Amino acid sequence: MDKKLKFIDLFAGLGGFHQALAKLGHELVFASELDPELRKIYIDNFRVKSKVVSGDIRKIKPSRIPPHQILCAGFPCQPFSIGGYRKGFKDTRGTLFFNIEKILYS
Repeated sequence: MDKKLKFIDLFAGLGGFHQALAKLGHELVFASELDPELRKIYIDNFRVKSKVVSGDIRKIKPSRIPPHQILCAGFPCQPFSIGGYRKGFKDTRGTLFFNIEKILYS
């Protein structure tokens, strides 16, 4: 790898995106996970500082997110898939896409 890129991991869960990008030599600069137990596991598994991992992405101002080259986001897909009720943007979870958009364009 020639260049180390900085990445953020939104809706981080257990850190699948983190694991892949860290193996490639990239650096986590910010993560967000709603579930407190998953945040703790993420911090423990990847030995990241707790200040780098935040909670609810809806409560985080895009200006608080450090500069990065890669945005990873495994946001809930149930509002759009046959695994859910297919309410799309009418389902609160479906609107999380717009939080990603705000971050991309800030």
